[in-house]
Amino acid sequence: MPTVVCVGETMAMLTPTGQVPLSEATELFYGVGGAESNVATGLAAMGVDAHWLGRVGRDGFGTRILNELRSHGVGVSAVEIDPKHPTGLYVKVPAVAGASGSEPSAASVIYYRKGSAGSAMDPALLVRPAAATLLERATLVHLSGITAALSPGCRDMLTAVMDAPRNGRLVSFDVNWREPLWHDADKAVLRTLANRADVVLLGSDEAVPAFGTNHEGELRALLPDPAVIVLKDAEKAAIALMPDGARVEVPALDVSVLEPVGAGDAFAAGYLSGLLFGLDQRSSLRRGHISAAATLTVPGDRGPLPGQDTLDLILGCTDDDWAATHVAPGRIDSPVLAGGSVRTGGGPSGAPTPAGTPGGLL
Repeated sequence: MPTVVCVGETMAMLTPTGQVPLSEATELFYGVGGAESNVATGLAAMGVDAHWLGRVGRDGFGTRILNELRSHGVGVSAVEIDPKHPTGLYVKVPAVAGASGSEPSAASVIYYRKGSAGSAMDPALLVRPAAATLLERATLVHLSGITAALSPGCRDMLTAVMDAPRNGRLVSFDVNWREPLWHDADKAVLRTLANRADVVLLGSDEAVPAFGTNHEGELRALLPDPAVIVLKDAEKAAIALMPDGARVEVPALDVSVLEPVGAGDAFAAGYLSGLLFGLDQRSSLRRGHISAAATLTVPGDRGPLPGQDTLDLILGCTDDDWAATHVAPGRIDSPVLAGGSVRTGGGPSGAPTPAGTPGGLL
């Protein structure tokens, strides 16, 4: 079983229940969230030995994060408990219907992370015995551009991961552009970090502010060293770009979207699990799309995956059947499924069966 270590920040999350303004909310849903831990949770659900490595405060929020991740099968044995800095917090503000005749407000997120335990991470985290042992046996280390923007210490930590001997270990880097984090920071570090990764994931909309272009050829010229760049164009397609100019494009699934938050992390978990289990680019991209689609249909950061038999059928279907597949809250409709539809549940969808498509990239 491959081992993945996702390094970065995780925060406590609050969001009002019901479609009401934050100022009028009387009940809040209490959960946890963070790009890297979202990916770890998704990977664990797919049968990967997934771990989150980061720092939380010695407080109730930190305890909640560790308990929540453990409950989803994510290893947290190397997480550092910070006695001085609090756990970060963010509030998800849902879209609220406007007055008669007016447009509804857009969903938004408010962050309370300044001075948090996560922002205080630095390279010392990586050399603590539990963390060093975990990283040494990792098949892949997953990083995010969010971490690079949190503090100089966090940037140094990501550089230290890149500088460490790989010994066959892969590094993936999800750009995860967050405009407010880069107002007073040098975004050039993103290009440096991305170019040192083996796998880079970024959205077409992120590529322009992060790198100045979303043109496929220009991106490969700016980032010549990664084995693959995965360029995601939201509801349209995902494209794997190779150094030699080869490309593999897979259209996005038709989805009844409930909430978009977390879909990018879900795609990353699906795609990376495909690579780790030896699938080719086409099947890995499809796996990413299925994982993202499941998350788009729920209010949380990770949606329930289809069972393994269903997943195998959809991964191996024709392009026409893929185009005719629809994902809605709690169900998948597809010509390849018995009866044309299945209900989705929360069971793990792990390594492909022997009938899965072999191939692997790296």
